[in-house]
Amino acid sequence: MFTLDRENKEIKELKLAVVETLQDMMKTNDKVVALEADLGGASGFSKIQKTNPDRFINVGIAEANMVGVAAGLSVTGFVPFMHTFGPFASRRVFDQVFLSGAYAHTTMNIYGSDPGFTVGPNGGTHTTWEDVALMRTIPNAVVCDAADYVQLEWITREFVKMEGIHYVRANRKGVRNVYKEGSTFEIGKGNILKEGKDVLLIAAGQLVSDALDAAEALEKEGISVEVVDMFTIKPIDADLILKEVTGKKAVVTFENHSITGGLGSAVAEVLSDNAIGVKLKRVGVNELFGQVGTPDFLQKEFKLTADDLVKDIKEAL
Repeated sequence: MFTLDRENKEIKELKLAVVETLQDMMKTNDKVVALEADLGGASGFSKIQKTNPDRFINVGIAEANMVGVAAGLSVTGFVPFMHTFGPFASRRVFDQVFLSGAYAHTTMNIYGSDPGFTVGPNGGTHTTWEDVALMRTIPNAVVCDAADYVQLEWITREFVKMEGIHYVRANRKGVRNVYKEGSTFEIGKGNILKEGKDVLLIAAGQLVSDALDAAEALEKEGISVEVVDMFTIKPIDADLILKEVTGKKAVVTFENHSITGGLGSAVAEVLSDNAIGVKLKRVGVNELFGQVGTPDFLQKEFKLTADDLVKDIKEAL
């Protein structure tokens, strides 16, 4: 069960949701191991190195090797949880995750941080608009996009209970709160955050906050928008989509990712597979690379703000 809590102004860094949760789980589970690719200061994993030095491995700037180490740990009964920036956790190590992970039936929990525009001044080389697309192609992988601290903490705990390949993308820094502390979720199930009659708006990640802003603004103009947080992009909640699309004039997806292969593509597959004749507009990045700038600047530059979304929804109608 979840409760919305958008008025809470106490913003926590999302990386701490992973770090502190892993530290807590290490108290009772001696199989949990944290792996880092020389970004302990950026990720906060250096805190684990101090509190649990025997459960922390820094492989250096060698992400593919980190995946190999994780595979070996899994084979010997450990539960590896890895971090590096999004493109290096997906694009750079895709073959290793596919073969040493999924194909070999090992367990790997992967936190790819600072996706899309949230990478900020690290620029185009560190920008990933394609991590969801890549990870969705891995058989039986679970792919999540965390909306806030509360959800990322829950996902971290849930991943450690599961076997297989699990990927979560999320900012390292603080983002606006969506959920109240103590909220729980279900892998593979979307969350209806706002009811609406005209448009089904499906969002994921920190853009869920902007989706709610856009829906509230449109409500004042007489346009009723239902907002769904589809935090699990694989497996996607097809049942929810097919149920909630009934009677809607349009479906709009909103993601900090390429419109190719991401949330929008996943929703399009559900609609087309079930011959649902409704207009679909995918809002995301189309045929672009990342660039240098502050996250706020880049969000505007790539037209991923609530104001941009309002225009897109009106266009869809």
